[in-house]
Amino acid sequence: MPRLLYSETDSPLGPLLLLGDGEALTGLYMDAQKHRPALEAQRQRADAPFQAARQQLAEYFAGQRRDFDLPLAPAGSDFQQAVWRALLAIPYAGTASYGELAQRLGKPGAARAVGLANGRNPLGIIVPCHRVIGANGTLTGYGGGLARKQWLLDHERRLAGGQGALPGFG
Repeated sequence: MPRLLYSETDSPLGPLLLLGDGEALTGLYMDAQKHRPALEAQRQRADAPFQAARQQLAEYFAGQRRDFDLPLAPAGSDFQQAVWRALLAIPYAGTASYGELAQRLGKPGAARAVGLANGRNPLGIIVPCHRVIGANGTLTGYGGGLARKQWLLDHERRLAGGQGALPGFG
């Protein structure tokens, strides 16, 4: 039976909950995030296995990291896994629409299904679901809230443009 571990870390977006099995990160959730799981009674707090994740998140928020290099093991269907892999291909500070992702997956009529899979992404920020926007360029749903999605996009664009990191959210 896999180990059920968790840790927490501060961020400019508020506290982040990290879930894992001691080998890989299986979840990253914000406070009040849609689809955030309840902590199971058998899940144990263990900060050491999450040291690299906490460090890389701190570097991302400080503007010193654009890509994450962590073992990831999100649980999901084959289609969800394909969508989450496609999210990793969206460049830092870039965006893609749900329809564009569906095209990339070879399923041009599946924009809505891509949106549903995107909304179930258990590894927000690291698997950058915040970079997915509506076909007309508007911000659409985000499990952490549209204000956080806007903050993340602004943070990346600001840093990509050579400006400093944004102050905290809220």
